[in-house]
Amino acid sequence: MGTTGSEAGGLADDRALLGRTSTAERVADILRTRVAEGFFKPGTRLSEDSIGGALGVSRNTLREAFRLLTHERLLVHELNRGVFVRVLAVEDVLDIYRTRRLVECAVVRGLGEPPFALDGLIGAVASGERDARDGDWKGVSTANIHFHRELVALAGSDRTDELMRSVLAELRLAFHMVDDPRALHEPYLARNREILDVLRAGDRTNAERLLADYLDDSRTRLVDVYAHLVGADGPADT
Repeated sequence: MGTTGSEAGGLADDRALLGRTSTAERVADILRTRVAEGFFKPGTRLSEDSIGGALGVSRNTLREAFRLLTHERLLVHELNRGVFVRVLAVEDVLDIYRTRRLVECAVVRGLGEPPFALDGLIGAVASGERDARDGDWKGVSTANIHFHRELVALAGSDRTDELMRSVLAELRLAFHMVDDPRALHEPYLARNREILDVLRAGDRTNAERLLADYLDDSRTRLVDVYAHLVGADGPADT
């Protein structure tokens, strides 16, 4: 499976984002977004010629962007074969959830005294519920990611925000392998709102408990599905 000229042609619409001083970081930003949105699926080989041509960047710039995204674990370079969108192993998914539980629960635990700045969470919850009514389950997935990014943003830490951006972008590689996004994401719409309502009430202790249960259930559900997709077995609760 590889990118064709027509598939990469959609990237030409992003060319204006590069501005006059195109850089590897800007190219990486565009490709990161495209991978996160599922435009390039896990396992897809990324063609230097078609992507470089669509974005109007040099081969060296594109290779540096690939290197940056490989460091973020979104891409993988295979010797004599090229660069591919990474396919996560089950252990990767489990490790992502271990990291999420450590970070997200710690953020809620350390919120301090209410009221909390919840506008970002309110917007993410509303967006997810609106997309669900429209039957846009890819949109629901994106809104759910935004909910968790906004939750972590309550810590007011650029470093924590950067860590979670990377972790959640990696998680979406697993989401894009699942054939039934509605079954995967719909159960968490109500749980997002429940956590929001508890935080509105100023109860960070109960919010942390709800969040920990949420993440444990999400991990188990995703790993059960994902293990079958990638041909791996093993308990979801390691």
